[in-house]
Amino acid sequence: MVNGYFVTATGTDVGKTFVTALLVKKWRDSGIDAGYYKAALSGAEFKNGKWIAGDAEYVKNFAGLSDTQEEMVSYVYKEAVSPHLAARKEGNPVELSKVVDDFGKALKKHSFVFVEGSGGILCPIRYDVDRSCNLVGQQIFLEDIMKAVNLPLLIVTSSALGSINACVLTVEYARSRGLSVRGIVVNRYGDSGNLEMENDNICMMQKITGLEILAKVKTGDFDLGAGPF
Repeated sequence: MVNGYFVTATGTDVGKTFVTALLVKKWRDSGIDAGYYKAALSGAEFKNGKWIAGDAEYVKNFAGLSDTQEEMVSYVYKEAVSPHLAARKEGNPVELSKVVDDFGKALKKHSFVFVEGSGGILCPIRYDVDRSCNLVGQQIFLEDIMKAVNLPLLIVTSSALGSINACVLTVEYARSRGLSVRGIVVNRYGDSGNLEMENDNICMMQKITGLEILAKVKTGDFDLGAGPF
């Protein structure tokens, strides 16, 4: 029985945090004790004398969670760069064992957990190199975390120009790595002002991948409606 979903995206700034917040809220509003977890977050904000993991804070407030930041995010970095580079500059690189342990704690606290990824599906989470960029230690990519938590993927995309290519490549990469994909969530539907193009892009993404379009989310939406999740 599925006890969570892993939310990834076709790239950075597609809106997976916004969609994740809607998902957590939808589950909680339906009476399911849904929680949130993220392995590594970079680009933290300094507020009231503390570094705040903005993505987790947003989901917490939007969905009405009571979890602490430490329960929701394992690694928080200040600089807004890929986690592997942030860790290289700031220290405290990701350990997969801690991710698995912290995710397990989230599952013990909640009956269903949405795990949010970092960046797109190929995001490097840890990559230990020397000054010549030769690998000298561990390497962890987002797919390693996906496999460690063993949840089906929800892929967040837009329907803007170029979305067919980005979405299909993300799906095919996931499948080539043996990852299960539950379906696609289209974010910022209608933002381009060209619904004919967007609807055709959505149709093509669905036909090429064979996946279900689970929701079409508009900017400013407060719920996901009665989607087929």
